[in-house]
Amino acid sequence: MPSTIASTSTQPTQPQPNQPPALPEIPPGYLNVMGYVDNSEVNGPGVRAVLWVQGCGRHCPGCFNSHSWPFEINQLVSVDEVVRQVLREPRNQGITFSGGEPFKQAVVLAQVAKQLKAQGLTVMSFTGFTLEQLRSRQAPVGSQDLLDQLDILIDGPYVASQAIHSPNSPVSSSNQRVHVFNPALQHQIDWASDAVEIHILQDGQRIITGYRGHMAFSESEDESGMAFQSERGSHSATAPA
Repeated sequence: MPSTIASTSTQPTQPQPNQPPALPEIPPGYLNVMGYVDNSEVNGPGVRAVLWVQGCGRHCPGCFNSHSWPFEINQLVSVDEVVRQVLREPRNQGITFSGGEPFKQAVVLAQVAKQLKAQGLTVMSFTGFTLEQLRSRQAPVGSQDLLDQLDILIDGPYVASQAIHSPNSPVSSSNQRVHVFNPALQHQIDWASDAVEIHILQDGQRIITGYRGHMAFSESEDESGMAFQSERGSHSATAPA
């Protein structure tokens, strides 16, 4: 049965531009998640699961995922649940981390990545940081652990004045870079940041994704949220059970 991690019933409140983000306490082994989809072909090489994390303090003008900015808890999902979800769909060849800012949850994403790589899947991540920043002493906690697990990294913030509109570009603005750490994927950088796909779920809701890492519900559908489907049944969590 298709299943999805997605937004909870209430969209997080937008923070003020100059207000530093308040980081909530996330239990060890859990991620604060904005959304999830299986079988994406526009968020990296091949067919992939995509996990959008909640929280980003960068607030890039023109960002297409502004609902991911607040750091307040949206949906808490454990490492094991994410891994089960990805592996449950046999077409998934890898996972892509987007957001939000994945490296703000680098410690736990590294755990997810390690388990999925052990099953033969590839791991890719977007980030608003540059690779140099992620390798510096000022990098978010766990950044090197996550970098060590990545096959591909797309780095740099989205800069609207440098936007690229091309069917041949895997990045959204010209300052962004594609770092391929896995030589086997060197010739598979064949997706376009301007491509769009629509996923129709069993409950009738539609998720639109792909365009500059965009993730949104169709505006014609009720955004009441979709629960993450685990082996224990569906739930939409704000704290671990």
